[in-house]
Amino acid sequence: MQTRESRGVMIYQARTGQVAYGYAIGMLCAEWHIPFIPGDLNNAGTFPFPVRYESVKGVSGADVLRGNGDSYAQIMADAAKKLEAEGVRAITGNCGFMAAYQEFVASQVNIPVFLTSLVQVPMLLNMFGKEHHIGILTANSASLTDELLSGAGISDSSRLTIQGMETYSHFNDVILKELGTLDEDKMRAEVVKAAQDAVKRDPKIRAFMLECSDLPPYSKAIEAATGLPVFDWANFITYVYNATVPHDYQGIC
Repeated sequence: MQTRESRGVMIYQARTGQVAYGYAIGMLCAEWHIPFIPGDLNNAGTFPFPVRYESVKGVSGADVLRGNGDSYAQIMADAAKKLEAEGVRAITGNCGFMAAYQEFVASQVNIPVFLTSLVQVPMLLNMFGKEHHIGILTANSASLTDELLSGAGISDSSRLTIQGMETYSHFNDVILKELGTLDEDKMRAEVVKAAQDAVKRDPKIRAFMLECSDLPPYSKAIEAATGLPVFDWANFITYVYNATVPHDYQGIC
């Protein structure tokens, strides 16, 4: 904890039992058996700042992804309170389907909470004309229900084109079946194919939003293949970090 005296001197105070400081972003992590490559939210090298990863014991990522984690809300909230007490300035998650807990967890702490990348969607819809659509690449389209979307503040899904990755074999093996081995070239090819398939289905798509925390490594490839802007979770975390830890601007005028 830090306070600033009137003369501009910073005063720092210890927190009992805390062994590390300086984390502005805290991440609630469900349990997975997936190799998290650079660009993935769960790879610390993805970010140019430290992230406080909190493993939420007993919360199965597979259950969350398939919509079977109704009992996890309080566990998630308790973990969020722990991160807040440690001094993080904002809290995110590591599965887009944590939208199921977004409203409840946000109500339990006093700092920004964005457990799902889907909270970007209302903003994106407002960035484009009403005749345009947003393509969403998701790990499991069957679980991306209107009820789940409402948890992220999305009241109207009529302009969303949802493309599920569950039908692509390597993604299914790595993310849904959790077989433990990821071939980056195969995964990139499937993700790009999914984006291209979505555009073929709906030429009104003007941007992509990646629901899944494992998809940011392929944002650049999606943009190169489709020519459309790609909004992913890793960049959104950096956006929130910059809001909670503002920086000075340098230069000449």
